[in-house]
Amino acid sequence: MKRSISILLALCILFSLTVPALAVTEGEQRVVVGADLSEQDVLAVYGMFGLTRGSVTELTVTNAEERDYLEGLVSEDIIGHNSISCVYIRTLAAGSGVSVSCSNITWCTEDMYRAALTTAGISDAEVKVAAPFGVSGTAALTGIYKAYESITGVQLQSEAKTAATDELVITAELADQINDIDAVAIVGDLKLILDETQNMSDDELRSQITTIASQYGYSLNEDTVSQLVRLCRTLEGLDAGQLQEKVEQFKSTLSSVTQYAQQLQGMGAKISAFFDGIADFFKGLFN
Repeated sequence: MKRSISILLALCILFSLTVPALAVTEGEQRVVVGADLSEQDVLAVYGMFGLTRGSVTELTVTNAEERDYLEGLVSEDIIGHNSISCVYIRTLAAGSGVSVSCSNITWCTEDMYRAALTTAGISDAEVKVAAPFGVSGTAALTGIYKAYESITGVQLQSEAKTAATDELVITAELADQINDIDAVAIVGDLKLILDETQNMSDDELRSQITTIASQYGYSLNEDTVSQLVRLCRTLEGLDAGQLQEKVEQFKSTLSSVTQYAQQLQGMGAKISAFFDGIADFFKGLFN
């Protein structure tokens, strides 16, 4: 009898370990608010999300939770001592990808968030990041993790969350030196060769990073290259195949945006030349 019970318990335990996680239900929503916001600020952010407070499950994120991921990666003035950034997330149908929109976020762009979220393992979600006034936005990533884990009931891989946070910060710092879109694209290119970088020495990797940056027309300083080497080494600890697949999907959209930006830039140059021509005509006429 005791043996039968033991076998039954063992089977139950085995079954509980092997049952796959439930698929994420489309349309699940969460709002995560910064713990240090006033009631008025929270209501203002809900307005940005187009929601009424109480209509969606609400969570709170603290500055201490944000520091778990950010401390040591960014300066104190960027982390701050208050939790301000807020997040809205809604799950989408499988294959929809990740969309991000921002309000009052001054340092991180939508593309930076999207790239980092794919690294963290988040997929098929609409994400809105907002604050009642201008903030850097790095801390919002913690809120997104918290919201997604609340919806799925499954913890994201710790290494993936750390790598994604590192990626967001380094990409934002790179964007301080070059074009925002190009910064995301360069980091994306590095993700695509992670299976190769694993077999490279640091010097070889530095040379590869320099080559990739030059293809976009940039010469990066030594500190920036060192940061990108460190990021690659962190990303190498994740599943390179999955990352590369997500990057391919992501960069196809980013490529379209880049081409559009280049078209606008070309159009702007033509318009500028046109008005310069008119100015020169009248200048010659009156002379």
